[in-house]
Amino acid sequence: MSAQAARAFMSIGEVIEILRADFPDVTVSKIRFLEGEGLIEPQRSPSGYRKFTHADVERLRYILTAQRDRYLPLRVIKDHLETAEQDGPPPTRPRAVAGESPPAEVRLSRAELLEAAELDEETLAELEDYGLLTPVARWYDAEALTVARATGALARFGLHPRHLRVLKAAAEREAGLVEQAVAPLTRRRAPGAAGQAGETAREISALLQEVRTALVRGGLRGILGR
Repeated sequence: MSAQAARAFMSIGEVIEILRADFPDVTVSKIRFLEGEGLIEPQRSPSGYRKFTHADVERLRYILTAQRDRYLPLRVIKDHLETAEQDGPPPTRPRAVAGESPPAEVRLSRAELLEAAELDEETLAELEDYGLLTPVARWYDAEALTVARATGALARFGLHPRHLRVLKAAAEREAGLVEQAVAPLTRRRAPGAAGQAGETAREISALLQEVRTALVRGGLRGILGR
């Protein structure tokens, strides 16, 4: 255990250092935002500095895990925490709740997507205008959330939805390659053909991703002179 983790109280910087191994994107502003939304309530020193306990850190770990792994909006996480507190200490990991969909079946409203991705309405509208994500019957799935979150992070580096159109075109071409390769399997009527087609599509997609990653790395070496 690190020195700061062994102390009774920790500063916000020390909390970030503890959490960063599991949540590389956690920031001071993120923790302050969660405090402003009422999900955490750190104590304050006489001079006004935040003082975090081990319980605060575990609560933050729960919140961040619920956002990342279960795609839960903050209002839902807050409800879970309040319910758990009635029965004892808050859990350290989000548990599946009866009636909830698993992460693979995420369904978010527009407002929930904006909250979960910490995105503004203008950026979401741009993503839709450029075809980078599209709601289905007014609902957004896990892929839409991934795109929205990544877009928000890329904005810090000056990359915006208009710059990502090339990725959309490349993804469509890649999907076309996979479709071409599995077409013979999808036309078969034999038992298990559909499952084999799906497995083959996933394998081809993974191989294409390896090629794409290697090509990008090679390009970066050229740019960086390495």
